[in-house]
Amino acid sequence: MERKIKNYDELLRSGDISSRKIVLDIAEYTLKRLDSYERIKSIMRLEGANLVIGERSWDLSKKRHVYFIGAGKACNAMAKAVDEILGDYLTDGIAVVKIYEPSDKYRKIRVRVGGHPLPNQGGLDACKEILELVGGASRDDLFICGMSGGSSALMSYPVEGLSLQDEIDTTNVLLKSGAGIAEINAVRRHISRMNGGRLAERIAEKGAELIGFNISDSVSRRPTGDISVPCPDFTATPMGPDPTTLADAVKAIKKYGLEKRIPERVLAYLEKGGPERETPKAFPQNTYYQINTLPDSCIYAKEAAASMGLNAVVLSTFIECEAKDAGGMMASIAREVQEYGQPFAAPCVVLSAGEAVTTILDDNEIKGHGGPSQEMVLGFALAAEKARGACMLSIDSEGTDGTTCAAGGITDSQTKKNIESAGIDPYAALRGHASFEALSAAGASVVTGNTGTNICDINILFIPAKIL
Repeated sequence: MERKIKNYDELLRSGDISSRKIVLDIAEYTLKRLDSYERIKSIMRLEGANLVIGERSWDLSKKRHVYFIGAGKACNAMAKAVDEILGDYLTDGIAVVKIYEPSDKYRKIRVRVGGHPLPNQGGLDACKEILELVGGASRDDLFICGMSGGSSALMSYPVEGLSLQDEIDTTNVLLKSGAGIAEINAVRRHISRMNGGRLAERIAEKGAELIGFNISDSVSRRPTGDISVPCPDFTATPMGPDPTTLADAVKAIKKYGLEKRIPERVLAYLEKGGPERETPKAFPQNTYYQINTLPDSCIYAKEAAASMGLNAVVLSTFIECEAKDAGGMMASIAREVQEYGQPFAAPCVVLSAGEAVTTILDDNEIKGHGGPSQEMVLGFALAAEKARGACMLSIDSEGTDGTTCAAGGITDSQTKKNIESAGIDPYAALRGHASFEALSAAGASVVTGNTGTNICDINILFIPAKIL
């Protein structure tokens, strides 16, 4: 099988190579286990005219039409699995993706490219196509939906009275505010015609049936467990009920002092909204399957480390702090382990996951490109010189971190020196949000392309015994 990390060999040409290899191999195993193409195919199959998912089945001969609707940064892989399994039973479909790759060839599913992290016209046009498809549905139809993180931006269709630019500007401000993803989504769902369950609401109005496959990037979600069993408490995304409220959206805006930074029309829409502007809260008639959740990455990374004979510990799957600060803390943990054998004995692997943030209050601060994962490992590199051999990888699991084509980065106790040897001030790069340029110069940018999953950040830290 082709490697998930496309520049695997290049990353082993510099730095603490033996430590890098351990970290990269753990990451490679983890990404393969998380691939939604394989996950869906492991539980879904056709038996004659019966669609079987786990222990449940649907007689497709009784359906007038079967449609696929998907969106998200892992939708490419989800669409491929459904398209292959259903074959001629699939009538039509639309998948809205972030990155189109040559392998995205489907028999019945149309691929559209939307905008992420900021919405764009392509996403809006795709939403109009989707709503046209839904508009012709009836109670004899079946919709199979595949959603993953990123659908909020990719399915960009603002409510009546707001413009696409309003949605773009609001998203841009929220992403740079330091707000958590749940707070950001509370706002975005309530100004969208598609998100926060609005798509499912339209399907329900037609009386059609909905089966949903979802990858959840929510920090609060528990590990998936048996993915063949329907999820009883499914929430969020365009196809599921939304637990957030208009009040939550307004609270998030005020918490971060964004009242004057987001478009006036957006704030007015949220503040003056009544029950008619609230998102739907329940779809008991639908069937949902959780394919991945955020803690899954640490479970599989721990398996990989164990297969190497390494002790691995999960530090936290709730990382939501400033990315560069988290990186510095990880370097401090590495030093503590090497010097005093606490809280774990070296050699060991320290795992974490979540959605670290990068706060940018003024766009004039930006001197380059980057994202939270790259800022995290750059922050680690600045403090890791005294933890010889320690190596940390942080990637956005879907394959693109922030505004870059890199999934994230990998740094070790030699990286700071390598960045400086390339003529770059790593401290200035971190202050100027130019982590991509600094890491690329040191051979420390991790490139994957689409991975088939999207469960926020995967952080892997290897700490060898102290080198005397």
